[in-house]
Formats: sequence, C-alpha cells, structure tokens
Amino acid sequence: MLFYDSVGPNPRLVRMFAAERGIELPSTKVDLRGGENRQPAFMAKNPAGQLPALELDNGTVLAEVTAICEYLDEIGPNGTTLIGATPEERAETRMWTRRIDLNIVEPIGCGFRYAEGLKMFQSRIHCIPQAADDFKKIAQEKLTWLDGLIAGREFICGSRLTLADMLLFCFLDFGANVGQPISPANANIVAHHARMKARPSAAA
Repeated sequence: MLFYDSVGPNPRLVRMFAAERGIELPSTKVDLRGGENRQPAFMAKNPAGQLPALELDNGTVLAEVTAICEYLDEIGPNGTTLIGATPEERAETRMWTRRIDLNIVEPIGCGFRYAEGLKMFQSRIHCIPQAADDFKKIAQEKLTWLDGLIAGREFICGSRLTLADMLLFCFLDFGANVGQPISPANANIVAHHARMKARPSAAA
C-alpha cells in the first residue's frame, strides 16, 4: 500500500485511524498548498484531485476518508474494530459518522474554504464567500445539538471508540486553528475533544 498524505484534517483522520487500528502506512507527501494534487500525475490516481488517497498493491486507488478507514478496519489485526463487530454496531457507527460529516465537518470545511482559505481555494473550486459566516454558524448550531445527545457518554457511540469520534476530533481541532473554536458552553464536546486529544494516536 501507499498512502498519499498531506496537510489538513482529512489525511490526519486516516493517520489517526491507522494508528488506533495498529496499521503502519507507507506514505508519500503531496504538496496540497502548492497544488500538486491538481496536477496530471496525481489526477491520474484520484480524478477528484483531493487528498488523501490510498493506493493498494494491485493498483486500485481508494479515495474518500470513510472508505479508506473502513478498508483499513477490515484488513487490520483481529480483535479490534473501529467500525463495529456486529451489523447493529456498524450501522450505528455509520449513522453517527454520516451525521457528523454532513452537519459539522462540511460546514466547518466550507466556512474555512470560503473565508480564511479563500486565497488558496478560489482558483480550485467554486467558492461562495458570502456564505462563509452562515456555514460557520450551522456548524456551531449542530455542535450544540450533538453536545446534548452525547451527555454521559465516553464516545459518540457510548463506550465504543469509532471512526465517528476521530472524524469529529480531527475537524474540531482543525476548526480551532482557523477561527472556529469550540464553544465552552458545549461542555460535553469540550470534554470529548480533550479525551481524544490525550490519545497517543492524536499525534499521528
């Protein structure tokens, strides 16, 4: 395998997931800031031009972080799963991952790309600068919604550490560095973030 790595929360999520799953990922760095991911050599690997990507030994290239993480979960050492050991657990993980991705991750990302990251992204994607503040507000509203739902839980899915926890952590950590800090009023989110930051995998 070869992992196409770069700066940003998405590659970090895969690195963290692999670390938790006990998988060593041979990797190569792609210069996202310099636009290497939009050059023909990388576009031939991933036509979406996005990072990260995982090239398998047979030449297949996987993109999209949830797909990459689910693949790693299935090939990783037995005895641990970060998706779920039963159909019910897997469905629960996917439900929360989807909710966090659509309601929190996407608005945080759009808020950044259309404001602080506009200079880098305006020539790469269709940007809507006038919508940046609204996306940031949506992310905060949904974090408050999630805060109430995870009261009394160690992790998003109760006692199970899953992909959903790592997705939330990586993007909240990213958001805090680009002008979208966690509101102290969301005490359950703050505590969850602190627990995740204390894990060795957070340094991956």
